[in-house]
Amino acid sequence: MELAAALPMIMGDRVQLQQVIINLVINGIEAMQSVTDRPREMVIRSRQDETQQVLASVTDCGVGISAEDADRLFNAFFTTKSSGMGMGLSICRSIIEGHGGKLWATANVPHGVTIQLTLPVNPDAAS
Repeated sequence: MELAAALPMIMGDRVQLQQVIINLVINGIEAMQSVTDRPREMVIRSRQDETQQVLASVTDCGVGISAEDADRLFNAFFTTKSSGMGMGLSICRSIIEGHGGKLWATANVPHGVTIQLTLPVNPDAAS
């Protein structure tokens, strides 16, 4: 984990935001299950981005995503997993957007995916 020592407060539903992070971590773990030719590593980061929003990311070194799948990754009922329902990332995006933020995925080179999210700072807590 590479977590910022201090971040500004955000306004949000703690349970919903926890569910988003848990879903992203589980997805990363599942994406790395078939990896046998390299270490399976996941990095969870947090920081303040250049627009002063809180940014969090989950990076895995799993099987990755194709450019074709990247465009559909957050669509309801789209899945790359044999046993997936295709709802997790769609729900995650809805939760983050409902909190005024953004959620997106980027393919890593040479392996894996980074899912990032931003959330606006609570204006009442900003100094």
